[in-house]
Formats: sequence, structure tokens, C-alpha cells
Amino acid sequence: MTFTYAVPDLHGRFDLFEKAISAIGKRGGGKVVFTGDYVDRGPESRQIIEALIFGAPEGQSWICLKGNHEDMMVKSCSTPLDPDWWLSNGGAATVRSYGAGVSLTHLRWADRLPLYHEDEHRVFVHAGLDPSVSMPEQREQILCWYRCPRDFDYSLGAKHVVHGHTPFRDGPILLPGRSNFDTYAVGTGRLVIGVFDDAKAGGPVEVIEVLELQPLKLEGR
Repeated sequence: MTFTYAVPDLHGRFDLFEKAISAIGKRGGGKVVFTGDYVDRGPESRQIIEALIFGAPEGQSWICLKGNHEDMMVKSCSTPLDPDWWLSNGGAATVRSYGAGVSLTHLRWADRLPLYHEDEHRVFVHAGLDPSVSMPEQREQILCWYRCPRDFDYSLGAKHVVHGHTPFRDGPILLPGRSNFDTYAVGTGRLVIGVFDDAKAGGPVEVIEVLELQPLKLEGR
């Protein structure tokens, strides 16, 4: 029996990242899909990207998807026509975590991240998808930026959609065709990880809650 774990928006909370990886390891490990938004708002964006680039511990394999905050970071650092677009949305905290400027290596890594991961039973993505088109036809704007309404569900019989991006403090939102694991962990200190049985279709067979309730001064929307 093998498992896949979905880790949602971390937003510079390296403390939650470390606890999540430890909790997954204690459960036996497996494939871990990070659904994006590693940077901004929290204090340690650089540390998260460094750890993701360094790679998974023994017993785990990692897949890192692109979120809208990675999209903002790359575009603002590459063509900073309106840097406030990023800086006012939490990017200022990311810049401070680097000190001497965002690493070009990190920007290249973030720019090349895949937009989704698909397995036999599920599609993992940052924000959501357009059910009217196939996966190869999906637009980056939807995959990274779409705001999925709380009660909206994807069609039964299709692959289960796993995402973050739209936060609900009382989440996760678990529906027959969709799971949203974004619980605004950067502000609540509560990160919820989805556990999926690779042999079974549908939603998670379990969730893991990681808590770190130290107060943080957050920036941006």
C-alpha cells in the first residue's frame, strides 16, 4: 500500500514545513505533492525554497507545483514594471528573507515548476481547473489563480481535484470531487495535509494536522 500526501500553501512558514515533513516521515513516507505558494507573507520563504531544491529525505519523493505567489515573484523580479503588485501581496517578507536580493537560481527553479500533477485517480494543482477542457488545454491563469467557491464541486466520475490557494480557516473543504487543503496556515499556524491511498479513487483517507501557534506579523493580502 502506497500513499500520496498533499501539502498546501506554506507562505514562508518553514516551521510548519519542517513539522509536515517529519509527520509524513513518521507515518511511513511516500510521494509528497506540494501545491505551491512557498513564498510571501511569512518570514522564511528562502529557507523553504532551499529545502525543496535540496530534496526529499529517504523514504519520500517530492513534487513541487507552481502557485500564484511563485508566479508573482518570478514576473516581478524578471520584469519589475510594477513591483508593488508583488511586494504589497507579501513579497516584501520574501525579499527580507533573502537579504541581498532574491537568488537567480531560486527564480529559475520557481519559473520551471510544473502547473499540475496527475496520477491514476487525482489531479493536484495550486488553485483549481477548468472542467470543460482537458488537462493539456488548461490555462496557467486558471491553474494558478482561480478562486474556487466553497461549495463548488467537480463532476463525479472524473478524477478528484486536490488544491489549495483559496483559504478557509475552518477547512479543509472535502467534497466528493474536490479537496481544498488551504487553511490559511501562515496566519492560523494550522497546516492540514491530505493523505491519499494510491490504490483508491476519491478524496483523502486521512488528514494530518500540523500545529505551530506562535504569533507572526504578516504582510500583504
